[in-house]
Amino acid sequence: MPTLLLALAVGCTGLYAGFMLIFLTGIMPALARLTDAEFVHAMRRINEYVPKPLFLVVFLGIVVFPVAALLVPVDGRSDTQKWLIVAGLVCVLLNHLVTVAGNIPLNNALADSEGGAGDDPAAVRAAFERRWNAFHRIRTPLVTAGFGLLIAASLT
Repeated sequence: MPTLLLALAVGCTGLYAGFMLIFLTGIMPALARLTDAEFVHAMRRINEYVPKPLFLVVFLGIVVFPVAALLVPVDGRSDTQKWLIVAGLVCVLLNHLVTVAGNIPLNNALADSEGGAGDDPAAVRAAFERRWNAFHRIRTPLVTAGFGLLIAASLT
């Protein structure tokens, strides 16, 4: 069971890290080339469709599976493996903190601005894009580091 839980932790974290990396290196640079109205519309639609059940399983799995892997007793688990799992878990928790405190409020503000009197695409984009990308540039390396640490734990 502990091996399966650690494998699930690695798998979920890898999927999530890949998702974050694709946004950082592909999606956001592509969206940056759009007009203000196109950018705002695209981000609103992305934010509507991303938080679906499968995404939420992965989003929560990157925390739940490492915790479960730590809680299941293992004969002969090395201190190194335990601390690599803990370090990976800290990285993904910090990623979630940035996401919940930074990116999600910006996503919500973007959604709330739709159809309002102040729904000027240039102003909405200016209030959103730079800050969202700044938070994303913090959370992507965090979850990527967490992924690497969990891989290292699975190899010890």
